[in-house]
Amino acid sequence: MEEIKTIKVTIDNISIDVAPGTTILNAARLIGGEVAPPAMCYYSSLEGSGGKCRTCLVEVAAGSTADPRPMPKLVASCRTNVMDGMVVKNITSDRVLDARKGVVEFLLINHPLDCPICDQAGECDLQDLSYDHGTEGTRYAFARRTFVKEDIGPYIQLHMTRCILCYRCVYVANQLTNERMHGIVDRGDHAAISTYISRAIDNDFSGNMIDVCPVGALTDRTFRFKNRVWFTKPMDAHRDCENPECCGKVTLWLRGEEVFRVTTRNDQWGEVQRFDGKAGWICNTCRFDKKETKDWVIEGLTTISRHSVIGANKYKILEMPKETIANVMHGRDPRLIMDIHSVSGVNEPGMDLSDINRPATSTDFEQHPQPKN
Repeated sequence: MEEIKTIKVTIDNISIDVAPGTTILNAARLIGGEVAPPAMCYYSSLEGSGGKCRTCLVEVAAGSTADPRPMPKLVASCRTNVMDGMVVKNITSDRVLDARKGVVEFLLINHPLDCPICDQAGECDLQDLSYDHGTEGTRYAFARRTFVKEDIGPYIQLHMTRCILCYRCVYVANQLTNERMHGIVDRGDHAAISTYISRAIDNDFSGNMIDVCPVGALTDRTFRFKNRVWFTKPMDAHRDCENPECCGKVTLWLRGEEVFRVTTRNDQWGEVQRFDGKAGWICNTCRFDKKETKDWVIEGLTTISRHSVIGANKYKILEMPKETIANVMHGRDPRLIMDIHSVSGVNEPGMDLSDINRPATSTDFEQHPQPKN
């Protein structure tokens, strides 16, 4: 068998070997943690995504071993492939952090500050990004762009005012359905997601557009204003779906025994999980029609990051720190060893310190005071 050649890339002083053709973003995700740049438009399961939001900009300090010159401008990590010997700076670059701060400011120029009433609150990528890289105020002094709310199907409502034009929902419509019924209309500041000739979106996989939306632009009409996401408990479940294109593996959001909504299972990057090498998209029947626990085989609690507001009080078990003193003292009461109480009985009359086959205590010194210098 031919040996698979790998490429060595260094990101934030951490080196990793990856396959040729890997983007900087995916290489950083293999390292994990804060090394991975944020991404609002890139979605690994959607072909052609990326290069729209500019939140994943990074600095290439050295292009490759063959040409170690730095790239003069910041590059989009989701669209730039790694080269052998490439050196990349993400959170270690002041240029990147300053640029990311500016990108967030641009994304929030027309975005409404309606987090308290938005159904996406608590699981919004833009909300998390603004907390990490945003500022407290805005310098924008003009009227914000506004649109009328629009129902683009029996299950989805579009809040174009919140949209950041990431194109994810358009790619879902292109790649998961037989006929695309919506897209980007107009140009520049007037560009908007909309249905063509006011046609409603009606296909078996339209609900996946809700899951891929990084903000609250596309919301589930069956879940709107019914509950806050941090009050519900996410549970992994599955069923044998009749649709061959549906994976049937979902996350149920429960409160008690009531199913408030059904979504795809997402990974740590907020993208749909893959099963048997295929993206785990679900059909509208599983998402909107199966809202009872008896319809599902519940597997257990969904793993949620401890840093997420959704993960509050939702751990499988209460993790208490171990008591180390008892292990060190081999089960003996630490109060006796530390001589807190008189019950220790270590200061016997007439005992010299040299005769004590143990560490001395305060009472030993009281019985045998040291001579003053």
